[in-house]
Amino acid sequence: MKDLKFEQKSSLSRLEAADQLSALAEALRHGGNAELELGPGTMSLRVPDELRTEIEVEVGDGEIEMEIELKWPTATARSGAAS
Repeated sequence: MKDLKFEQKSSLSRLEAADQLSALAEALRHGGNAELELGPGTMSLRVPDELRTEIEVEVGDGEIEMEIELKWPTATARSGAAS
């Protein structure tokens, strides 16, 4: 079970999509606690220095679908493992 799931679907102009991706890139660039404008509200996320990424492109049925996935653990990594 997921602790939290947010999903937003909308139609945007190319420039609006670029603005949304630029805001996400800026939040990633700064790291720490990133504030993202999502729909009518703002979401605050802790973004670590290291992320796992996956980019997927599918072409079919007259459409191109591109998914950009970023993953990181919710818990802060501790230095040194307990013995």
